[in-house]
Amino acid sequence: MTIKAEARIDLRNVGIFAHVDAGKTTTTEQMLYQSGHIRSLGSVDAGTAQTDWMDVERERGISVRAAVTRFAWKGTAINLVDTPGHVDFLSEVERSLRVMDGAVLIVSAVEGVQAQTEIIWQALRELNIPTIVYVNKMDRMGADALRVLEDLRRLLSPGVVPIAAPIGAEADFAGSADLLDGQSLADNPWADSYRQHLLEAAAEQDETLLEAYLEGRPLDDRSIAEALVEGAHRSTLFPVMFGASNRGIGVKELLDAVLIYMPAPAGSESAPVAGVIFKMERDPVMGKIAYVRLYQGTIRNRDTVHNHTRDMQDKATQIRRVHGQKSEDIGVLAAGDIAAVYGLSRARIGDVLGTPEGVPGEKRLAVPLLTVQVQWSSEGDYPAVVAAFQELADEDPLLDLQWLQDERELHLKVMGPIQMEVLTSILLSRFKLAVTFGAPSVIYKETPAAAGEGFVAYLAPKPCWAILRFVIEPGERGSGLVYKSLVRGERLMESYQNEVARRVPEALQQGLRNWEVTDLSVTLVEGEHHVWHTHPLDFVIATPMGIMNGLANVGTKMLEPMLRFRMSVPEEYGGKVMNELVVMRGEFEAPVLRQERMELEGLLPVATTLDFPARLGAMTKGRGTLTTFFAGYRECPPDVEVSRRRRGVNPLEEAKYILSMRNALSG
Repeated sequence: MTIKAEARIDLRNVGIFAHVDAGKTTTTEQMLYQSGHIRSLGSVDAGTAQTDWMDVERERGISVRAAVTRFAWKGTAINLVDTPGHVDFLSEVERSLRVMDGAVLIVSAVEGVQAQTEIIWQALRELNIPTIVYVNKMDRMGADALRVLEDLRRLLSPGVVPIAAPIGAEADFAGSADLLDGQSLADNPWADSYRQHLLEAAAEQDETLLEAYLEGRPLDDRSIAEALVEGAHRSTLFPVMFGASNRGIGVKELLDAVLIYMPAPAGSESAPVAGVIFKMERDPVMGKIAYVRLYQGTIRNRDTVHNHTRDMQDKATQIRRVHGQKSEDIGVLAAGDIAAVYGLSRARIGDVLGTPEGVPGEKRLAVPLLTVQVQWSSEGDYPAVVAAFQELADEDPLLDLQWLQDERELHLKVMGPIQMEVLTSILLSRFKLAVTFGAPSVIYKETPAAAGEGFVAYLAPKPCWAILRFVIEPGERGSGLVYKSLVRGERLMESYQNEVARRVPEALQQGLRNWEVTDLSVTLVEGEHHVWHTHPLDFVIATPMGIMNGLANVGTKMLEPMLRFRMSVPEEYGGKVMNELVVMRGEFEAPVLRQERMELEGLLPVATTLDFPARLGAMTKGRGTLTTFFAGYRECPPDVEVSRRRRGVNPLEEAKYILSMRNALSG
């Protein structure tokens, strides 16, 4: 017995998430097909999937960008966001998470829980997003539903609960039996263990059910179903289903579950506008396309929209519903919905439109750990390459484009080698430009070695007057920057103090070795302006000089990025692999033996692991598996000393720096 989906409100915003190759895009394609939105099934392998429309996606058979599409199921509209599964494109997943009301997490019945699965799961839980787990590829050789269910409960949450029992497996997989439908269970004795999981989980959600369960009385199926819905909406229970999307098995049941277990969006259409831009594209004719999730209010064609993040006004020239490469003019975007808004030419990803009230915060998942230099084949391509990467950086801010104009160099931050290959392909297909990348290098950081002061008295050449004194102190690892001012307004006007506060994070982008400085507190303890001689831009120049003076006084220590790893290798290769980990400066716990395989967990520096996956494959004849997660930054050993070229003039060279800044600001 199931709860009828038709009774629920008529809109859902749902993201599809998975580790690469779990069948995410295939499942999305089946949803579109079985709902009647498309007439024929596309194929990931053939490059004809509706949501993989970029050339590089069709060539490689992977999703690179999050794709938004919309269809209807049983009278309910569903905004579906198909996100990339490869870790190199985690930034797309990060931005999509922010605007979802529900999530479908797809797990392969063969590989089970993988690295990306755990990263996404943790983010979903921190954002409290209701989640359905869909175990796909049940028809594949090696599919093991009970093993995967055990892994889900062990590695993700004990609240993971099956609402169906698979009928058969591998070539004999024939769908699933509804655990709340006695008739479908009558001839499926293997479903007993699955139903037991369900009964225990439902009973824990409701005192009356729990009392009946503990007393051994039969539980009412309707009460169980209601407890499941309530638990799913509260993100304390996570329904699990089984299917084989390449054959269309289990997809209709998944669509029904989306309507039942995913909440409808809240929000008033008459309230002040509150929304966020979570995706940007560029149309060759219409210009920038901003994908907006609206939480409150209404935006119509030709409306002027306030960009809260940038404190400016922009006009929405057109509002369209996008379906892959096709779109339709809908003219209005109302609270709870998602659409593409044209005309917001100065907007960027992450900008809040209207008021920030009711707009959820971001969850950081993607941390680029590598930096690369762009190289172009012809000197004449230089201006076009710069313009192309500036456009791509608008669409993916984590590229953090660094253009060294004097040296005629471009540097990017990247997640890994696949992203570099994809960027090369995009430059060629979209911009007709051939580029390559230099060898990737690890992104280090700096942190103060001790506490101390930085001072600047910017009094010449006239007219200028800015005096600042900062106290700089080391912070806890992972704390970032904590800034505050103790200066009174009569000594330093509030507008000047605000300018200093804006410039401190910029000044810390390059430390003594030209890496970003982090994990510190900066306190402004003294400040002075002059009634006649101070210019508002004096503190733009003075702040970096005071900060760098402080860093020079206290010194900095190097920090390197670390990875938490989980590894499984055949037992006979265990000794060799552990020796390799020691050479790589790895730290690991005592190994665990399971079924003639050795499992290891620990920490590794990113710097020593760039080619480790390939070496592990060679060492174990392809039988070793490695899962890694970013684990933050840690102090480098004393013998690790890595500096990089500074962008611009060093504020420690005061005369040269003042001259360059004054010329730049006056220009």
